[in-house]
Amino acid sequence: MEQIANPLWLSFKTIVVTAFLFLLLGIPLAYLLSKKDLPFRWLLDTLVTLPLVFPPIAVGFFLLLLLGKQSFIGQQLLKLNIEIIFSFSGIIIAAFVAGLPLMIKPLQASIEQFPNEIKEASYVSGKSKVYTFLTIVLPTIKNSLIVALLIATARALGEVGITLMLGGNIIGKTDTISLAIYNAVFDGDYDLALILSGILVFISILFFIALNFYNKKGKYV
Repeated sequence: MEQIANPLWLSFKTIVVTAFLFLLLGIPLAYLLSKKDLPFRWLLDTLVTLPLVFPPIAVGFFLLLLLGKQSFIGQQLLKLNIEIIFSFSGIIIAAFVAGLPLMIKPLQASIEQFPNEIKEASYVSGKSKVYTFLTIVLPTIKNSLIVALLIATARALGEVGITLMLGGNIIGKTDTISLAIYNAVFDGDYDLALILSGILVFISILFFIALNFYNKKGKYV
């Protein structure tokens, strides 16, 4: 039973924390990328989009080099007793990096498609750009926000390549449900792999149903 419960609980914690990070960081990044005059916008856009076009295992390897104990960042984190590699933090980073482009790009498109006339009217009335975005634009495109969050979270749930490099696939510690399926197949335990796959399919169907519902409601998707 632990072979099912532990990966499932770990995956649940991962997507909850990751979804929070998507909202906390994804919305500001989408807002910045929607600004055509943003300095070095192309560089930020490249960094955000890179995980979509780059092999996950390679992204994980580069993150391993960047955050590992031998790197400058890794050594500074160790001084603060923060360990990224082969830990829950590594899993969170892997899931976040994998899903971030799918959070930002749809939301960015919705922000860019928002009618300029409405924003200009808010500016004329004395409201700042940030205030206008938070109180007018964002509430209006909330369905697009939910759709983007669902897609990104679903991608984070199914992440394997980056998680394998940063999390280390430690049984009972860093094996998410996706990695647990991989381990079960590798060990020849196809019954366990089938059960875990069935759970993952069920969760994916729930995501699809929610996505379809909000996608139909969204106006600026």
